[in-house]
Amino acid sequence: MSFFSASRLPATAGAGFKPEHFAAITAERQPIGFFEVHAENYMGDGGVPHAQLRFLRDHYALSLHGVGLSIGSTEPLDREHLRRLRLLCDRYEPESFSEHLAWSSHGGAFFNDLLPLPYTEATLAAVITHVDETQDALGRQILIENPATYVRFAESTIPETTFLTELARATGCGLLLDLNNVFVSAHNHGSGANAYLNHFPLHLVREIHLAGFFETADNASAPLLIDSHGSPVADKVRMLFDMTIERAGPLPTLIEWDNDVPPFEILLGQAVIAQQRLDAFSRNVKTRPAA
Repeated sequence: MSFFSASRLPATAGAGFKPEHFAAITAERQPIGFFEVHAENYMGDGGVPHAQLRFLRDHYALSLHGVGLSIGSTEPLDREHLRRLRLLCDRYEPESFSEHLAWSSHGGAFFNDLLPLPYTEATLAAVITHVDETQDALGRQILIENPATYVRFAESTIPETTFLTELARATGCGLLLDLNNVFVSAHNHGSGANAYLNHFPLHLVREIHLAGFFETADNASAPLLIDSHGSPVADKVRMLFDMTIERAGPLPTLIEWDNDVPPFEILLGQAVIAQQRLDAFSRNVKTRPAA
């Protein structure tokens, strides 16, 4: 395992950037610690997207979030995709780069979704290889995000939290803890979000994601939660956030809102709530009596 530039986002609240918010963002300095963008939206050479991204880079900390590397695939990684990611990282020098524990392409076909994978020794070995290759190609530590899942594989033999722990141990990658994904998956599988977090390696977390979900029903009319990123953060997810920072301390915390995008003031309000919780934790720590 080589040594790479580590993730260095500030332990503050951030927001996912949407181009329709650019005018509001540039009108005045925003109380945002960092912005995050989907890397694949900036793989062209120039134009308006890069002009906007350059402004963000010049005024705020920046996180690149990959959605197309297919790091959980059984096939080799796309070397051209890796090359473009390296060019993007070299161009903007983001404080962090992250990807998903998922796959999204196979046999030359690309799927508009992040698909789950079985947690087996063979899968772990393949993902370790892909994370090593990615970190070597980018010359930096990457963060791997826990997925939102709707099915489980019968052949899985490794708990997800153990899988992620072993992946980080073997590669030196960090973890991105998506608390909305934790809540959605736990609900869908009839398990406990708190129990999941009790086994999650919080000492390896370098960023948190918060988002919204919506409730529907499966084919058997049972309730099903969808990780939609199209609504405010739910109160139960905020409770998980409070519990997490109480145990792990303040961490970079992103508000994701990718669908039914609201005015920037609403997104900013969600980030302000997260920042207030981070600040409240810091104040409580300072006022606690020494042990």
